[in-house]
Amino acid sequence: MAWLLVALFLVALVASAVSLVGRAHLAEGVTVAAGFASLALAVAAAVSVRDGSTLTIAGRWLHLDALGAVFLLATGFLYAVASVFSIGYLRADERRRNYPAFARRYFALLNLFGWTMLVVPLMNDYATLWIAVELTTIVSVLLVALDRTEAALEAAWKYIVVASVGLGLALLAIVFLYAAGTEVLGNAYLPRFTTLLAAAPHLPVVPVELAFLLATVGFGTKAGFVPMHTWLPDAHSEAPSSISAMLSGALLVNAFYAILRFFQVTAATAGSSFPQKVLLVFGVISLALAAVFVLRQESYKRLLAYSSIEHMGVIALGIGFGVPIAVAGALLHVLNHAATKSLAFFGAGSILRRYDTKQIDHVRGAATVLPASGPMFLAAALALSGLPISGIFRSEFQIVSGGFTKPAYVFVALLLVFVNVAFLGIVWHAGRMVLTPADATAPRGETSWWIVGAMGACLVVVIGLGLHVPGGLNELLNSATALLAPGGR
Repeated sequence: MAWLLVALFLVALVASAVSLVGRAHLAEGVTVAAGFASLALAVAAAVSVRDGSTLTIAGRWLHLDALGAVFLLATGFLYAVASVFSIGYLRADERRRNYPAFARRYFALLNLFGWTMLVVPLMNDYATLWIAVELTTIVSVLLVALDRTEAALEAAWKYIVVASVGLGLALLAIVFLYAAGTEVLGNAYLPRFTTLLAAAPHLPVVPVELAFLLATVGFGTKAGFVPMHTWLPDAHSEAPSSISAMLSGALLVNAFYAILRFFQVTAATAGSSFPQKVLLVFGVISLALAAVFVLRQESYKRLLAYSSIEHMGVIALGIGFGVPIAVAGALLHVLNHAATKSLAFFGAGSILRRYDTKQIDHVRGAATVLPASGPMFLAAALALSGLPISGIFRSEFQIVSGGFTKPAYVFVALLLVFVNVAFLGIVWHAGRMVLTPADATAPRGETSWWIVGAMGACLVVVIGLGLHVPGGLNELLNSATALLAPGGR
C-alpha cells in the first residue's frame, strides 16, 4: 500500500500543471478530479495506518503514521470541497474579459497549494518538514494576493514578512535539535523523527527544550498563536473564500503538526510536563485574545479568522492537558474544525457574491436572500460556537473532560469562559446577518449551486461527526494519541 504515498505526492502536482496550460473549464474538471482523488487516497492511507502501522517509500523519504494521517485527512477533505466551491465562486466573474487566464492561474495555484499541504504529513524528517511548511507559505501568499487589490497586496506582504520570521525561528529550532542529537548520533545523521525518538532518552534536556520552545514560537506563527498571529486576520479576510477555508482548516493545523513532531521528542527526552505547559500557555492566551476580538468585529471574514485563532487555542489546550481523552479530542477537533470552518467560509463567499460587501452591518436577511447557503452559514456559526449536535461540541467536550481528569481546573475554567465569550460574539453577528428582515429590493436566489453542494458536503461531516465517530476513525485517533505519549513512535 506504500504506492498510496507516491500517488498522493503526484496527483495535485500534475493537476496544477494541467490547469495552467489547459482551458478554464478543463482546469475546473481537473481540479475537482484531483481534489476527490486526493481525498480518496488520504482515506485509504489513513485506513492502512489506523492500527498504528506505518507506510514508507522512496528510501524512507515519504512516510506516514497515524498522527500524520489525521492531518492528511483534514487537508484532503478541504482540498476536495474547495475544488467544488471554487467553480461556483469563480464563475460569478465569468463575463470578465480576462476570466480564462485568471481561472487557469487560480486553479493552478489552488492545486499547488493543495499539494504543498498534502506533502507536509508525508515528510519523514525535520528538514524536509520545514521545507514543506515553507512551500505552503510561498504558494498561499500568491493566493492571498490573487485579486491584486491594495488590501490584498498589503495582507500578502504582512503575511510573508511575519511568517518568514517565524519560520526562521523554526529553522533555528531544528538546528538546536540536530545539535542535541550529535552527542548521541554523531556529527552527520538524517534528523528523522524515528531516529531522534529512539535517541531521545539520551539527549541533553536543555537544548531539546529550547528547540521545542523555538518551534512553538516559529511554527506557531503559521499556526496563528498569539502574539504571532498578526498576519492571520488580514490574510484570511482578503484571500478568496475557498483559500480562506484552506488556510484556516489545513494550513494552520499543518503548522501545528510540525510542533507536535517536536513535542514527541521533547516529551521522550525531558518528560511531557514542559511541552504541555508551553502549549497550555499559548493555548489560553490565543483563546482569550480571539474571544475578545470576535466580539468587536465589523467584517464577517475577519470574524471567522479570529475564530480560527480561538480554535487553534482549543487544540493546543487539548494537547497540553495531556490525558488520552483530551489528546484524542484535540486531534478530532482538527477534523471538526476543518469541516466547520470550510462550511463557514464557503457561506461567507456566497454572501460576498450576493451582497458585494464584507461588512456585517451591510448584510441583512441572508436566510431569505440566500435560502440554502444563508441558513447553512448560520449553522456553521452555531457549530463553531460548540453547540450540540456539531462535531466541535463532541471534540470540545472531550477536551474539557480531559482537563478535569488531569486535573487542570484553572485552564478548564478559562477555556469555558472564553469559549462562551466567543459563542456570544459569533452567534450575535451571524444572527444579525441571517435572521434580520431582508431589503425588499434585494434579489433572491443562490449565486451558484456548486457553492451549495460544497456547503452541503461540509454540513454532512459537521453533523455526522457530532452524532457518531466511525470505528475506523476512532481507532486512528487512538493510535495517533499513543504516538504523543512520552516515547511514542
